[in-house]
Amino acid sequence: MRTKLTPAFCQKARVEPGCERSIYWDTERPGFGLLVTSSGHKSYVVQYRSAGRSRRMRIDGVLGLSEARKRAKSLLGDVAKDRDPLEERRKAAARTEDAFEKIADNYLARDGKALRTLGQRRAMLKRLVYPRLGARPIQDIRRSDIVKLLDEIEDANGPVMADRTLATVRKIMNWHASRSDEFRSPIVRGMARTNGKERNRARILADDELRAIWRAAEAMEGPFGAFVQFLLLTAARRAEAAGMALKELNGADWILPAARNKVKVDLIRPLSPTAQGVIDKLPRIGRAGFAFTTSGRTGLGGFSKFKRKLDKRSGVTGWTLHDLRRTARSLMSRAGVASDHAERCLGHVIGGVRGVYDRHEFYEEKKRALEVLATQIERILNPQPNVIALERGRLPDPEKDEHSRSANVAVAT
Repeated sequence: MRTKLTPAFCQKARVEPGCERSIYWDTERPGFGLLVTSSGHKSYVVQYRSAGRSRRMRIDGVLGLSEARKRAKSLLGDVAKDRDPLEERRKAAARTEDAFEKIADNYLARDGKALRTLGQRRAMLKRLVYPRLGARPIQDIRRSDIVKLLDEIEDANGPVMADRTLATVRKIMNWHASRSDEFRSPIVRGMARTNGKERNRARILADDELRAIWRAAEAMEGPFGAFVQFLLLTAARRAEAAGMALKELNGADWILPAARNKVKVDLIRPLSPTAQGVIDKLPRIGRAGFAFTTSGRTGLGGFSKFKRKLDKRSGVTGWTLHDLRRTARSLMSRAGVASDHAERCLGHVIGGVRGVYDRHEFYEEKKRALEVLATQIERILNPQPNVIALERGRLPDPEKDEHSRSANVAVAT
């Protein structure tokens, strides 16, 4: 909308009906306008083209109309001299406290101690956000910039990672808005890529699915197939196993240090012979000493890319790596493992009085539970004929199934 901007008009201006933001372009100074948001925030902007690209830039400072119009004239004069004021400000911001990366670092330094996943958030920002938005002045980051970033993350790493990134960026921007007189976060409701129901689902793999995934993982080149099998055999979290260093292995025990798990105490997982076999078959790459790695320098990553290949090979879709942990927990219950012992294998703290007074690590109980889990998986991978019959919903036929006489024993075990 074009109109002559006056102090009275700017004071009374509101967003147009049905809009989240409106820009009123000044007829007196082309390229200069007043931006109004639905929350009532107002700022002056200039619009111009540089190197064939349309640019919109907010004018710094809390200025009156007259001062803002003069500032716009100066900026548009720079454009006429083949300069790009917005790009110049972005480069300058990279060296000041206005850059998104600097603000994010300040947020993590001040509030990060209370974050359980501080290390993961910092790594995610460095890997996914800073390369695109880190040097940008935070006030110049538009909603469309964030949407484009989320699109790229969703395509490369999946919708859940896109939502985790969005949540972290939202916290940083809200934190900065609470400390700034001018900044308003461009993030609004509806930008998430998944809904709460999808995030809180409880998927457990059926036996046929587990068999298909295991066999496909076995046939994959590289460490990812072994990684999937290891997650199922240990009920470990994805990040715990992906970052596992060989120095964390002590004989048949995997000692997960406090710094790398949620409960912040050293966690001992006695590995079953099957899990040890998975580790023993892995090639040793690089000097960093990671068990699962493709580069030799860091732990395993690129999960979405590898999992798409596994989904295609196995024919099983609609599951996540975290579902392997749920499935392992379910299999332990199915095999008769006590709930307390299964929960300790997962690295959970047992609540209530028992959780307070138990000082015993339950090493032998965890060892037996994980061995029982491995046995249960082996039975699913190589079931007896009568067990397959029960899975398919029919009783064994004594005349057709030579193993039927052992049906009760097979089912009981």
